[in-house]
Amino acid sequence: MHRPIYHHILERRKEHKKSFAVLIDPDKVADGDINTLVDLSLEAAVDYFFVGGSLVVSQNLDECVLAIKKQCDIPVVLFPGSPSQVTRHADALLYLSLISGRNPELLIGQHVISAPMVKNSGLEIMPTGYMVIDGGAPTTVSYISNANPLPADKKEIAMCTAMAGEMLGMKLIYMDAGSGARVPISEKMIQSVSSCIDVPLIVGGGITNPEKAYLNCKAGADIIVIGNAIEKDASLIREMSAAIHSVSYTNI
Repeated sequence: MHRPIYHHILERRKEHKKSFAVLIDPDKVADGDINTLVDLSLEAAVDYFFVGGSLVVSQNLDECVLAIKKQCDIPVVLFPGSPSQVTRHADALLYLSLISGRNPELLIGQHVISAPMVKNSGLEIMPTGYMVIDGGAPTTVSYISNANPLPADKKEIAMCTAMAGEMLGMKLIYMDAGSGARVPISEKMIQSVSSCIDVPLIVGGGITNPEKAYLNCKAGADIIVIGNAIEKDASLIREMSAAIHSVSYTNI
């Protein structure tokens, strides 16, 4: 049994270590792909698997998580796009509240509906303030959420949103440019948000090369999430992991 994931995140942060999460969308992977991803992730010392997507139209969530758990002890954290994307086979759940938008359903509405199921799941629940940042292209998450992303050049709005999320009790802040973003979140925005909150900062979306992952860590991201780039070239896991793990708080 895993020790609490949130404790692990805080512990790594205290030890001046950056973390790497590989994002797996159950709709986009077959069993063979999962085997390859897990093998590469073990070799590269990946810290977490995030599992989920904006839609997840297949019925592969349970099977996907079980396939990962069968092969390794890397913690599996659910990154749900809807209340239906919950499986007790994972280790933890990012309980996302879309604090960057004004859609009440994704701020609290769906949480009310899903609360009994989530409570009974046995999963570790990690309240997460989810902030969608404009990545230069329409994304599934912005369409599904019916909410405009935060402007990429308005770091002050991002800072205030993150601070509000933390003061409302969010244990994590997750800034996401969305899957397939043309423009990743800028280091300036990451640095600004990181400097004004005390909870761990997760950054994802549009990170396609190790240099960008490294720069995001240097700017203040605690966990880097990469999915789309790895779907295209799984071998990037090694380089991404090396870049992320080469950064420590002491050399920032």
